[in-house]
Amino acid sequence: MKPTLLVLAAGMGSRYGGLKQMDPMGPNGETVLDYSVYDAIRAGFGRVVFIIREDFAEAFKQGVGARFADRIQVDYAFQNLDDLPEGFSVPADRAKPWGTAHAVRAARHLVKEPFAVINADDFYGSDAYQRAAAFLTAPQASSDKAHYAMIGYPLMNTLSDHGDVNRGICTRNEDGLLSSVEEYVKIEREADGVVRGNALNGERKEVCQNSPVSMNFWAFTPDFYQHLETEFSGFLKDFGHVVKSECYIPTVVDALISQGKADCAVLNTTSHWFGVTYPEDKQHVVASIRHLIETGEYPADLS
Repeated sequence: MKPTLLVLAAGMGSRYGGLKQMDPMGPNGETVLDYSVYDAIRAGFGRVVFIIREDFAEAFKQGVGARFADRIQVDYAFQNLDDLPEGFSVPADRAKPWGTAHAVRAARHLVKEPFAVINADDFYGSDAYQRAAAFLTAPQASSDKAHYAMIGYPLMNTLSDHGDVNRGICTRNEDGLLSSVEEYVKIEREADGVVRGNALNGERKEVCQNSPVSMNFWAFTPDFYQHLETEFSGFLKDFGHVVKSECYIPTVVDALISQGKADCAVLNTTSHWFGVTYPEDKQHVVASIRHLIETGEYPADLS
């Protein structure tokens, strides 16, 4: 069974100032998503599921999804604010959905096979997709734990020169498995040259620039949805009343590792990650794609 690629594309890109998922980056108007799906197809993925919002569904389907309909099976799931486990409701003053874990949950009725998760606006590189596909199609050793994986990139290679970023900072055990992942926000290299960020408790701390970070490229088996439902319900019970609280995929994975319910391999990749968080980042992405075309990693025309 071919794995599925789950693409988180519901965000409007508030810091970027628009629908950056549809912003052309390649020489013929290709978006970052065009390269992501191209890489997924040649790595052996059999389907792509876009997680989007219903209010821009038609524009997204026509502007993005239609590009791939003749090359790979394309499906859609909607991240809705009120799509919650039984017994929970949306607080009256809540306006935004509940984060990346909630977005993945939106596809629970569609995805029954091994799957990878990516952000729509991040360029991960072809090797990353090859490694994820190899993990998802390899026989899994029987055990009492679920086996997941993430693609790891050094933090210093994922910073922006134009503002702060949010990252899941990872540590590995002696077996190379993920031992913990902690979400940091507002990470940037400060005037003294030190990289610092805010932990979820609000404390601003120095962060090792060589730490592997989660760029939200995950590889899961279908049982992840059962665990996700439990963890997301627990999150709502504890933090659902907090207006801007969000449940992150790294936080869910960290909890499952801590509880002994799963392990997670950290897959090193030779690919270079780059993304557009701020408008000023676009020039770097365009130049990087041009270089990859010049070196033969991608054709000038993806069609």
